[in-house]
Amino acid sequence: MSHPLGVSRPDLEVADLPAPEEVFKVSKIGFREILKYAVGPSLIALGISIGSGEWLLGPLSVGQYGFVGVGWAASAGQGVYALVHGVPPADDAVEPRLWAIALLVLVFLITAGARKISRALELANWVMIGGILIALLAVDLLVVPWSQWWEGIRGFLTPSAPPAGITATQLGALAGFTALASGLNWYVMGHYRDKGYGMGHRVGYISGLRGTRTTVLASGITFPDDARNRGLWKRWYRLLMVDMWGVFFAGAILGMLLPTLLMAQAVTLAGEGPTRANVPTFVASALGDEYGRVVFYIALVVGVLVLFSTQLGIFEAMVRVTTDAANATSPRLRRLIEGDPRRFYYPFMILLLVVISIIIFQSLPVGLVEWSANMSNLGALIYPFLLMYLNSRLPRPARPRPWHYVILVLNVLFFGFFFVNFIADFVGDPLVTF
Repeated sequence: MSHPLGVSRPDLEVADLPAPEEVFKVSKIGFREILKYAVGPSLIALGISIGSGEWLLGPLSVGQYGFVGVGWAASAGQGVYALVHGVPPADDAVEPRLWAIALLVLVFLITAGARKISRALELANWVMIGGILIALLAVDLLVVPWSQWWEGIRGFLTPSAPPAGITATQLGALAGFTALASGLNWYVMGHYRDKGYGMGHRVGYISGLRGTRTTVLASGITFPDDARNRGLWKRWYRLLMVDMWGVFFAGAILGMLLPTLLMAQAVTLAGEGPTRANVPTFVASALGDEYGRVVFYIALVVGVLVLFSTQLGIFEAMVRVTTDAANATSPRLRRLIEGDPRRFYYPFMILLLVVISIIIFQSLPVGLVEWSANMSNLGALIYPFLLMYLNSRLPRPARPRPWHYVILVLNVLFFGFFFVNFIADFVGDPLVTF
């Protein structure tokens, strides 16, 4: 039995959904089992979202305009330089860029040393995200006055026109990265597959060099529309909602609020706002001048962890999605790698590491982030349509509700505008300056 997916793709195999207890090898799924086994992929997404958008572009906008209204690697390198030398780097310093490359190598080592790559990323983000949010909350409670808290929360909830002077390109960069709101969130599906969610358990996962060789199916598997599988689908969907709402949504809200509060207070203390060149270390410098070197280093460590979690997630994601796409579309490649996706995954990661290392030397970190963020808006012009088509081919219980399609269309219009504006700005002038 098979299920047609499209004219250019082989039919999907059909099999029963596995039960969560079967996948996670437990007798029952309770709160403890959810935390231990089901929660995880959204942490990887959260590690990315609390990064370039929340730590660089969002705070930069707040620092310059107030509340109402690729470069992740280079930025992390600036933070490491400041940790080593005790002072922020000069704009044209070479050493921060070398540290950025060293952090890329660290990403390679983390994935290479893993038995299961997704699990290694989950554990790394449990540590980093937990440390980041706890440290940010503690520092904010200590140094940010309550009036600033109210302004920050009010800024989240108060509709208003964009601040005067900001361009649609700057807003597009912020929109493209903040909380993975643009065309990026689809990539997390690969981590849910590797986690074993639903049919991911039968499709396979990408293992690390220390792990057992596994085969990832090229076309996937679907399930029949019957009472048993409808019930199992609802159970998997509830676990997904716990992971996305309980971990990602709550963490992303804190990840957007806490850094911007800290940036607003840093601007108050410094008497001036950040620039594109110094935003990665601006908060640490301002807090250090007011509260001493201990606070300076705490802020730097938090900044490095924030940016490295983004670096880890995005760098691995670029390799992962390319590996999955190549494995799914190229029979020749599947023959060459003999069913082991690692034979493509790691050589491609090394190639990408070299390319990114070259790009790091070409521009300021925030400039690189703005470029990559606006390019992410291109995904909003492509992937919603692919998702709408693929979702329409799912078994009936798994198909989205009609209002989900409306949201996807609105996603295209909103983020697509920012990409079109970005291209217009690149060749001439932005479409809109507020």
